[in-house]
Amino acid sequence: MSVKKIKVLCVDDSALIRSLMTEIINSQPDMTVVATASDPLIARDLVKLHNPDVMTLDVEMPRMDGLEFLEKLMRLRPMPVVMVSSLTERGSEAALRALELGAIDFVTKPRLGIRDGLLAYTDLITSKIRVAAAARVRPVKRAGTGSVIVAADAPLLRSPLLSTEKLIIIGASTGGTEAIREVLQPLPPDSPGIMVTQHMPPGFTHSFAQRLNSLCRIAVSEAVHGERILPGHAYIAPGGFHLSLTRSGANYVVQVDQAPPVNRHRPSIDVLFDSAAKHAGKNAIGVILTGMGRDGAEGLLRMRQAGAHTLAQDEASCVVFGMPREAIAIGAACEVAPLQEMSQRVMAYLRSLGERANRV
Repeated sequence: MSVKKIKVLCVDDSALIRSLMTEIINSQPDMTVVATASDPLIARDLVKLHNPDVMTLDVEMPRMDGLEFLEKLMRLRPMPVVMVSSLTERGSEAALRALELGAIDFVTKPRLGIRDGLLAYTDLITSKIRVAAAARVRPVKRAGTGSVIVAADAPLLRSPLLSTEKLIIIGASTGGTEAIREVLQPLPPDSPGIMVTQHMPPGFTHSFAQRLNSLCRIAVSEAVHGERILPGHAYIAPGGFHLSLTRSGANYVVQVDQAPPVNRHRPSIDVLFDSAAKHAGKNAIGVILTGMGRDGAEGLLRMRQAGAHTLAQDEASCVVFGMPREAIAIGAACEVAPLQEMSQRVMAYLRSLGERANRV
């Protein structure tokens, strides 16, 4: 019995990249390139002709920019898209913009030795295509002009009455950049300190933190080793580094290091969650969001066992229901919540703690 292969359309203005992507994808038993296109206008017709399961899409192309095409595509014919982006400051901003527009994930092009470099990414590229093929493409909210609403006035949640001891600890992977934005954007400026591990390669987390900082009432930055964790601030794990929590006297402090990958990831969500279980215990709230695999599931369980309140994103609102499913299956989640309610649930729990403390 033959296995149904994932049909892939590769869009890139470079003939070399199209050839290499075809070689990489066709080397896998479960996927095949059904067509390639040198620009979006050709791709538009090929989508209608071949009905692909996944598209790989370059950012910089002639006749129509990849981001402009992506925005039109996600409005008219939503489908899983993996962006192929150059690792530059502009490339990192474009990749994040693509995720905002509805792309599932992105792959960075090597700067030197394109042929050998891209072939070395075979496992990475094909795994992202598999995840994209299984992902839930979320409809993107748009204003009347057709532009994406990213800085919408999310209702500001009421501040709880609580001590500076409380922390919110968040882990996410595929689909997580927009999920994290949706959780952080409604939080009040005096919310507890927040630590975030999002699976993301080096070179992208600085732009990610800057973007969140421009959209949120809290201050968001890439985490720096040794800095004190303050209320109203969120700290994003730098790409290629583990982020963890430690203490210095009465203060919570950021720890950033390049210890070996955990669960094949660096940063690893389990590393962050384990440190929160050890150093914050019942003062932490753990949140696991959309993503493939099981990184963070065991760590969330250890947080719950240490007295933390823990939440997992529900299946219907996940782009990929992998990590939350694993966490739920082992009893790591006190609550399962849709993404759009996550920040409300977190703040409601914190308010209940404050009200309980005031009654004592």
